[in-house]
Amino acid sequence: MSDIRVKICGMRSVADVEAVARVGAAYAGFNFFPKSPRYLAPAQAREVALAAPIGLAKVALTVDADDAWLDQIVDAVPLDMLQLHGHESPARVAELRARYGLPVMKVLGVADESDLADLVEYSLVADQLMIDAKPPKGAKLPGGNGITFDWRLLVGRKWLKPWMLAGGLTPQNVAEAIRLTGARQVDVASGVESAPGVKDATMISDFVKAAQ
Repeated sequence: MSDIRVKICGMRSVADVEAVARVGAAYAGFNFFPKSPRYLAPAQAREVALAAPIGLAKVALTVDADDAWLDQIVDAVPLDMLQLHGHESPARVAELRARYGLPVMKVLGVADESDLADLVEYSLVADQLMIDAKPPKGAKLPGGNGITFDWRLLVGRKWLKPWMLAGGLTPQNVAEAIRLTGARQVDVASGVESAPGVKDATMISDFVKAAQ
């Protein structure tokens, strides 16, 4: 088995967390963006997160969240990392890292080569980077849209911090994505769902096997 680390995002039940833990994923993501079909309120997320075994990193996905909302999330849920999926500036990333004492992963959308410059700047302040497909114009969600980008843009590139590939990954294409980009970490949400926000344990298992 290779050392590819997998993040399954959008935990909504104890069964979801158990399915993710069972197949050896490294991260379980909790979505705190109210417009998402994967959204979970902090009190519910607490119950689900408490079911996660030691060693499964619990990640909070937020989008341009203010301090009051982040305080509520961090107070309620036992977390290992914050994932910032909005337009947070490098200064805001650094501020939140200091405020909560948690590692921060910054998500950046990529559509073409011009989008890669931001990765260098954010790698100076974030603990990890997530490289996602840029949402289409007019999209209601900043991620989880099930679309990919041209993975060849990442060939041979290195950043100062660990990075994770996201955007339209599925059990069918993840091995190819890893082969092309050299990613050592991958993230999936909609690609392992039977309906929006509904995780499928078989698809989760297939995804992790394909990635590794």
